[in-house]
Amino acid sequence: MSDFLGLAGKKVVVTGVAGRRSIAHHVAQALEQCGAEPVYVVQSEAVREAARQLFGERDVFVCDVQRQEDVDRLREDLAAHHPRVAGLVHSIAFANYSEGPKPFHSVPRADFLQAVDVSCYSLVALSNALRELFERTASVVTMSISTTRLAAENYGYMAPIKAALDSTVVFLAKSFSRFSEVRFNAVRSGPLKTASSAGIPGFVESYMFATRATLRGRALETREVADTALFLLSPRSSGINAQGIVVDAGMGVNLFDEQIVRRVVAAEGDGA
Repeated sequence: MSDFLGLAGKKVVVTGVAGRRSIAHHVAQALEQCGAEPVYVVQSEAVREAARQLFGERDVFVCDVQRQEDVDRLREDLAAHHPRVAGLVHSIAFANYSEGPKPFHSVPRADFLQAVDVSCYSLVALSNALRELFERTASVVTMSISTTRLAAENYGYMAPIKAALDSTVVFLAKSFSRFSEVRFNAVRSGPLKTASSAGIPGFVESYMFATRATLRGRALETREVADTALFLLSPRSSGINAQGIVVDAGMGVNLFDEQIVRRVVAAEGDGA
């Protein structure tokens, strides 16, 4: 098998696998196909048991990123079993939508701060924990969204959290450059059908609109996002650092597509 991406035999820590539809699972599958070895990190024992069939014979560690003692223990466990790793896939996010969508100004402080902790600061915590385990030219890839400049109300306060994550990528890249060549990048994805997106209020309607808005007129696939992450994990992307790579099938440039505009105008006319 050709090792075009240079990942064969490499160990990559993969967080956030919660089911077959998750981005992290697709990335892990792609790593396996390249001859790399995913090392899994999940939130809890319950997640590990529920998704056990997805991990095969690979090592699976438990770490609740909200608990510093868990992060510290993860560092020790990884050092004992995998003292050198070539990369980290950060695919962790959480927002409390249990009470449904709210106006942004009404977001409870506790919910906002928890989302920052889980979805953004966890990248800092995990990167710092793995600092001594990273190969000198390791690659860290996190999962963001295609734009934080559109106020998608149903996505709520997560867009500002992802904006913080995008900035965190830049500052980690700069900070780590003082002692290594570890790279930090984000894959900024358009809407996807994943386990996590199912919990977003009104997601189906937004997903259908995004599908219409892509330049090709069909939905973005999770595999396409995972393939971009795979490239960023590989030495083939060695010149890319502190960046956010947008993967949205052209949606962001096509929101004023003629057919979409006509549908909206027609709908407004029908309701007049």
